[in-house]
Amino acid sequence: MTGGDEQQGRRAGVAGTWLGGVRTAGVDLGYPGERLGLPKEGPGSVAPYGRRLLALFIDWLLALLITSFLLRIFGAGSAQRTLWPVLTFGLMVWLLTGLIGLTIGKRLLGLRVARLDGRPVGLLWSLVRTVLLVAVVPALAWDRDYRGLHDRAAGTIVIRA
Repeated sequence: MTGGDEQQGRRAGVAGTWLGGVRTAGVDLGYPGERLGLPKEGPGSVAPYGRRLLALFIDWLLALLITSFLLRIFGAGSAQRTLWPVLTFGLMVWLLTGLIGLTIGKRLLGLRVARLDGRPVGLLWSLVRTVLLVAVVPALAWDRDYRGLHDRAAGTIVIRA
């Protein structure tokens, strides 16, 4: 192998490692939630993304149904219907998470929102979390413990109930 071929091989190895993430480089980060002291599986473990997304979808559908029902009762026009589902969703998530630590979708799928310090989520931290969740982008940026920026800002994590 010539010097150029060898150097190209090293670059390909580094790029493959970078593209594949640190796990392909042999770095063991542990399971999601391990560094937070959560169990690997079962109650109290980090909720998987599929269930979280399904719970979010259920909550969004409920917000749409509630909004549609209320707007028909009050006879609102189509121009007034634009932001109401988002506001309904935000209000529902804020109050339910702040008061009981879960939404209807999370309840149906056996999930709940918990604070890392063990205290109840509360209305203030639930508001912070909900505002960032409704903004969408912070919820898409997550860490190795499956916590989006909205969870990190509020000091919360979604776990199995």
